[in-house]
Amino acid sequence: MSDSNSTAPAPSGKPAKPYDDFPLFPHASGQWAKKIKGRMFYFGKWHDPDAALDSYLRQKDALHAGRKPREQAEGTTVKELANAFLQAKQALVDSGDLLARTWTDYKAACDLIVSRFSKSRLVEDLGPDDFAALRQYMTKQWAATSVRSVIQRVRCVFKFASDNRLIPEPVCFGQNFKRPSNKALRLLKHRQGQAPKLFTGEEIHQLLGAASAPVKAQLLLGINCGFGNTDCGTLPLAAIDWDKAIIDYPRPKTGMPRRCPLWPETMAALREALAVRPAPKDPAHSGLVFITQRGLPWAKEIADSPLTKEVAKLLKALSINGSRNFYALRHTFRTVADEAKDQPAADYIMGHEVAHMSSVYRETISDERLRAVADHVRKWLFPSAAKIESVE
Repeated sequence: MSDSNSTAPAPSGKPAKPYDDFPLFPHASGQWAKKIKGRMFYFGKWHDPDAALDSYLRQKDALHAGRKPREQAEGTTVKELANAFLQAKQALVDSGDLLARTWTDYKAACDLIVSRFSKSRLVEDLGPDDFAALRQYMTKQWAATSVRSVIQRVRCVFKFASDNRLIPEPVCFGQNFKRPSNKALRLLKHRQGQAPKLFTGEEIHQLLGAASAPVKAQLLLGINCGFGNTDCGTLPLAAIDWDKAIIDYPRPKTGMPRRCPLWPETMAALREALAVRPAPKDPAHSGLVFITQRGLPWAKEIADSPLTKEVAKLLKALSINGSRNFYALRHTFRTVADEAKDQPAADYIMGHEVAHMSSVYRETISDERLRAVADHVRKWLFPSAAKIESVE
């Protein structure tokens, strides 16, 4: 009885293909072969089609790309590099030295590298043409700001390879695999007519008036302290000094110290949020300020975190248009805070790392300076309340 998956016997004594989609054909030389880019390549004897297929699959990416194939044993493959890199970064996540969100970004960069270069490609075979083609692909897919971030992560992956001696010498990226310059980003923003990522005071009041208690508290942390989504979602109860009305909490993203005086409105909103705070499902989260209705942290290691979604709903319901999200509150805080003319204090509230020698020698900033900056932003947002308090 014949095999239903095999093709009919070939003439002239040649064997039939094991199955219709078998990618090789029986050449008169007695080997399984395939013509690629006008050249004939041979992969093994007729009597062992499985071994011939394995040989073809190992070499096909290089051959179809016009490169000379090399055995995997001769060096580190792209897939092996990606796995080693992600394992090393996961160890940093486990030790608390790297955010899981950052690992997710690195994972996306590794997936891109593997998909565009192929998993069996040797890292040391990659050259300027490969990276130029990768950048061209990226620019067709994403905006310049995203290309800038991904290029930096890709470079980190290949720097890991040379730093850990996975390759004999550093990868040559070539002149074309550069991040978009600040000038290019500014020109793109101008061409696209992008509006500043800012909220007006009126828009913030609309958001506060329509938000639930936990979202309102986080909105106020955004404009009072320049907090981002992760800052709010990971904020521990122990970081709030209720007597002094101050939050002392390093940025999860960078570990930079940060200290922020709280407004009366923010303090009241935090108390309201805690009054309706659900019990966490996991006791490990009992120390967090914010817990969702499902008993989970508000901080998630994905782009569309619960706070991102809730604020997006509010913006849509209130017809507040423009490419803005919760993080635009951080932009708004900094823009208004700079009018207080105390840049070091504004940097300290936001947890900014400033590459200047003054920040090396400056050991501390007084709470009075920090409060002056925070109060300046409060007067911008709550001018009536600030005026009443000044009269009293």
